[in-house]
Amino acid sequence: TLDLTNRKDPCFVKFSEMEKMANMQAEINEVQPLLLSVTIVSTLQFYFTGKKCEILQDMNRHLEAVLKEKRTLRKMLIKPRCQESLPIEATFHKYVVELLAEAVTFIENLESHLQTVRSIPQIPNIMKNMDTALTKTEMLVMELEELADQILKWSKLQKDVYSD
Repeated sequence: TLDLTNRKDPCFVKFSEMEKMANMQAEINEVQPLLLSVTIVSTLQFYFTGKKCEILQDMNRHLEAVLKEKRTLRKMLIKPRCQESLPIEATFHKYVVELLAEAVTFIENLESHLQTVRSIPQIPNIMKNMDTALTKTEMLVMELEELADQILKWSKLQKDVYSD
């Protein structure tokens, strides 16, 4: 009988509907900032991707121009610049001489550094060869020690034979 009498009053139905609407509004309020941040991030990503693309295109155009003028640039670099340069005042001659000496030293060091850098890929192979050579040297040292012992024994035997 209690179940039969249990019925929902219209005011409670309206209250539950209002509660559902409030919950939905709260969910919408939570989702809106997330959607806004996702929209902003995607917009910024497209903006920066576009900027990167522009920068890369500019670099590509510059490199293409350099490649087109490669022959001209090479000729300019090979051609001596002595006749085209301005004369240096006498007060600066000392500094020019020092600068040239430093330039020669730099070039010499550069060559040795470049050789070192070029040899880096060969280092594992060189180390393997050095290990092999070290092992062979150790074997030869051991054989030499044995030979020295045999020579000493033979020498001692010869002394004993001649002394008798």
